[in-house]
Amino acid sequence: MAKSRQVPKTAKRRLAVLGPIAVFIIGYCIFTVITTATSLYSLTNENKELNDKLSSLKSEATSLKTEITKLQDKDYVARYARENYLYTKDGEYVIKVDDTKETKNQTKKTDKTQTYIYYGCIAVIVLIILFIIIKHRRSKKKKNKKVRK
Repeated sequence: MAKSRQVPKTAKRRLAVLGPIAVFIIGYCIFTVITTATSLYSLTNENKELNDKLSSLKSEATSLKTEITKLQDKDYVARYARENYLYTKDGEYVIKVDDTKETKNQTKKTDKTQTYIYYGCIAVIVLIILFIIIKHRRSKKKKNKKVRK
């Protein structure tokens, strides 16, 4: 038999005192890194969202400026009022057409694709879980065969 090595009491005391301090310092460092990384990630996402919003506001501002110049033309204002507010000239009739059928078809298509994606993700997760369970059972069987021999 091999001789067991004896650890001196001073080394045990040193480990008992410095061990928890080292664990605390390492834990604090890990906690700081994780919180900094999450805040950096959220700030990056917020920056992207704000840049997108800024670009959309800039494009909206340019479209509003062009709309202002168009609204100074009397013919454009008359046509705009007829199209959007159902004003008519003498002798004209207003015929209103509903566009609800087209929007309903578009929403149904997006709903179907979202459900397909949802079911696909669930199927992949179930397959991964089944694979892990089968692999775990095989490793258990191998260990049991080794113990019996």
